[in-house]
Amino acid sequence: MKNYFNRIFRYTLPYKRFFLLNIFTNIFYALFGTLSMISLFPMLKVLFNQTESLTTEPIWAGIGDIASYAEAYLNYFVTIKKAEGNNDVLIFMVSIIIVTFLLKNLFNYLSMFFITFLRNGVIKDFRNEIYNKIVKLSMSYYSEKKKGDIVARISSDVLEIDNSFLSIFELIIKEPLMILFTLISMYIISPELTGFVIIFIPISAIFISVVGKSLKRQSMKVQKEQGLFISLVDETLNGLKIVKIFNAENAFSKKFSESTNRLYKFSNSVINKKNLAGPLSEFLGICSITIILWYGGMMVLKENSLDASTFLVYLGLAYNILTPAKSLSKASYKIRKAYGAAERVFQVLDDNRFIKSNGDDASLEDFSTSIDFNNVSFRYDNEDVIKNLSLIIKKGETVALVGQSGSGKSTIANLISRFYDTSEGEIRVDGENIKEVNLKSLRKLIGLVTQDSILFNDSIKNNLLIGKENATDQEIIQALKIANAWEFVKELPKTIENNIGDSGNKLSGGQKQRLSIARAVLKNPPIMILDEATSALDSESENLVQIALDNVMKNKTSLVIAHRLSTIQKADNILVLDKGKIIESGKHKDLMDKGGIYTNLVRMQTI
Repeated sequence: MKNYFNRIFRYTLPYKRFFLLNIFTNIFYALFGTLSMISLFPMLKVLFNQTESLTTEPIWAGIGDIASYAEAYLNYFVTIKKAEGNNDVLIFMVSIIIVTFLLKNLFNYLSMFFITFLRNGVIKDFRNEIYNKIVKLSMSYYSEKKKGDIVARISSDVLEIDNSFLSIFELIIKEPLMILFTLISMYIISPELTGFVIIFIPISAIFISVVGKSLKRQSMKVQKEQGLFISLVDETLNGLKIVKIFNAENAFSKKFSESTNRLYKFSNSVINKKNLAGPLSEFLGICSITIILWYGGMMVLKENSLDASTFLVYLGLAYNILTPAKSLSKASYKIRKAYGAAERVFQVLDDNRFIKSNGDDASLEDFSTSIDFNNVSFRYDNEDVIKNLSLIIKKGETVALVGQSGSGKSTIANLISRFYDTSEGEIRVDGENIKEVNLKSLRKLIGLVTQDSILFNDSIKNNLLIGKENATDQEIIQALKIANAWEFVKELPKTIENNIGDSGNKLSGGQKQRLSIARAVLKNPPIMILDEATSALDSESENLVQIALDNVMKNKTSLVIAHRLSTIQKADNILVLDKGKIIESGKHKDLMDKGGIYTNLVRMQTI
């Protein structure tokens, strides 16, 4: 836990000026908070008529005699006012009380004002860093994690850190200072009585610590379960048509209910233990007050070493410790509760599964010769997906990959794009090992159109600008024309400024796919990867998209992963894959003449 707190503290350094201002205002808050209680002392003295007649102004004898000096000066002040015939002593005393309480609350507001900038700044930086890490992590990371769980980490887990760890910064100076100043004042009034209070503070801390030990384990379960049910909601919304058509609403509702029931039990356990902090600390505090009442009462009634008004002020000061002590005990529980959230957040930030690329790696400025696979193998979860694959894709060639699902077609495309790194062997572009070239320069050379049109809830223009940030409207329109998409875009109310909805759900499948192609056209890369770009379309849409793809592939080096074999008959080289190995290769006519696996695949699709 200490390690997490130290790491979170480092995020506060850019906002240290707000922390310093918070410390400054908290010093005055604690000072006037203590003085607000002490200011009752002269009022009570006057009310109880306990002031002695003193006509000579007392002499300051040093800090060790502050209590005697304060009492003597009060007696002198009241005596002088009475001698002047001034009956406004009580008004003056009341004014002191009002001013001290006003200043206490003013500095309390200012302390919270400054710490707000620190807390919100740290949360902003946390979320930015997590998001930046999310977009940089390797695709292999997301094959193990649920999308909803990632969302939970950047939202509810970070919020829990704010509510727990960062809330400590409001208390870490304020409450200890209040306790310190109050104890000093109490010690000045009665060193003997203060000894009882000091003894009970560590005893209370031990009780609170014992009760809070199990919170850390329970809170981790809560955070994990929150990630699980957010994932379930996300999956349900993404697959809502399937859920409905298979009448699976009850099954999914049951699954969700089981998750929320687990969360209900875990949360009850955590919150009940956290809620125990306030009552427990207050009870222990009242125990201390009771002992002070007993022992102090003895001093007032029997020993006469303490007068009644001083004892009442002392009791007020003792009770003044209860609120900050209660806040600190609650903070202790909060930190234990937030431990699980911090662990989940730092799991993302500490994960190193990303494709490594150094800024000083060689850059690929253009593509001029070939892409070479040299004995490439790739395994996932100790299972071979690609085995000792060797092939050459020359500049200007269109190479098609065919084969049954799981044969390794998409894996080859992913390896070229470095979404994954090879387990063995190497891939070279223009003779350069892609592991040793700058990643951004490699991906600058590659355009990608996938089976699922990946579009964002934004305008058509902004979706295409991902391909080229500084493209003009005219360039965008030209790309749409090449992709056979302008014909429907121009009919939209706002043309290229039209919002296409979540994942482009305002458009048909063919329209979405043509926008994906237009984005690739705008990028204008020398290498195109088409991953089953037409397999999810109807015949009419497929024809329109195929024309667009033909336009895109002109003068490009293309890798086409094909489900519909009729779309790749013009390819320069067709590779038939099975279990990560090339078992046939050649042009369409040559492969048909062989009468092998490719011929059977074509005939099956024809039938």
